[in-house]
Amino acid sequence: MLCARRARPTPVPGFTDVWTPVRILTSATGVRSWLSSQLLRGPARMTSLALRAAARLRRPRSPRRMIVAAGAFVLLLGSSGAAYAQAHKTVTIDVDGTVTTVTTFAGSVDGVLHDRHIALAGRDTVAPSAGSSLSDGSEIVVRHAHQVEVSTDGVVSTVWTTALTAEEALQTFASRGSDIRLVASRSSAGRAPLSLSLRVAGQVTVKVDGSSQVVAGDARTIATVLADLGITLGDLDQVAVTHDATGAVTVTVSRVLVADVSRVEAIGFATVTTQDPSRYVGQKAVRTAGVDGARTIVERVTTTDGVETSREPLSAVVTAAPVDQVVAVGTKPRPVAAAAPVAVGGSASSLNWAALAMCESGGNPTIVSRNGLYYGLYQFSVGTWQAVGGSGLPSQASAAEQTARAQLLYARSGAGQWPVCGAKLSS
Repeated sequence: MLCARRARPTPVPGFTDVWTPVRILTSATGVRSWLSSQLLRGPARMTSLALRAAARLRRPRSPRRMIVAAGAFVLLLGSSGAAYAQAHKTVTIDVDGTVTTVTTFAGSVDGVLHDRHIALAGRDTVAPSAGSSLSDGSEIVVRHAHQVEVSTDGVVSTVWTTALTAEEALQTFASRGSDIRLVASRSSAGRAPLSLSLRVAGQVTVKVDGSSQVVAGDARTIATVLADLGITLGDLDQVAVTHDATGAVTVTVSRVLVADVSRVEAIGFATVTTQDPSRYVGQKAVRTAGVDGARTIVERVTTTDGVETSREPLSAVVTAAPVDQVVAVGTKPRPVAAAAPVAVGGSASSLNWAALAMCESGGNPTIVSRNGLYYGLYQFSVGTWQAVGGSGLPSQASAAEQTARAQLLYARSGAGQWPVCGAKLSS
């Protein structure tokens, strides 16, 4: 048996209306719980939900559902606006004196610093602390630490500071000693403290090249103050900033010059001796004259305002070697001269020669006077000794020969040869 098929319904003109199931919240607690979960997803999500809820209100619904939907819409907009107002805030950030005002949704100081890409190192400071919470109108102050060289009672050391001005840095270090000054770093060509500002209400004294000038500090940097005065700094010039008990600030520029200076130093020659058998004992002769050598020394000399402050040796080179002096010393024994007969009158031999010898030399035949000019018993000079036939030195001759030569001298010239002791001959 054949069954008749049921005819399909004719399609209705227009678009198919697809309905998305919507969770109906019938209690206030449920609505608040749902809104809180959506609020965590951000203001943009809340705005989207609000628009969707408004669209649904236009669809045909039962009176009860329309009331619930309208209530949810109002709660949604109210909760979203309150949460947005609480998260959005305006804060002021002061980074090393540069102040900016920013808006943020961050809830803590470190959150704002992270969003603004402001990094902190171990010696940097931030107030309030990084973990502190933020509210609308909060102020954040960040100070980055930097190194400066400080002279404390003449001893230079490198220290860290977060000070923005020269005055602030000096006040911070005031307890370190009686003489505190900021000095230029040796590694930065004399310009270490120049970036620090001179924010002083009074005046600043600038000392340079032997003169002093008084100018207003204002908010200019030290470099600007010097430039305005037409002061040009050399690569090695030093700048020192000091203040006294009254707070008066002084900027001192020291002119530093470094030059390599050479000088020549003499090298003394040595004396060596050689034996000369052709010369008598006691005789000497210079065979090779000594000549001093020379050494060239190069030193690096530093002067500050014209006064030498350091001298560093760089090199020492012998540019001329010394020449030794060679002296020949005689080794030949002297001959002993026999006492030659002295043709003198009988009166000469009868004189008191012992008394004369005692007066002249103390009776010592080998004695030599302190000045090295007179020798022996009767203090002969070498010339007089040779004039009466003596050889060598009188002090090397025998006492008998010395007496014979003295008698010969007396016979020729009389007792006047011994002006002081000659009278002893007749005693």
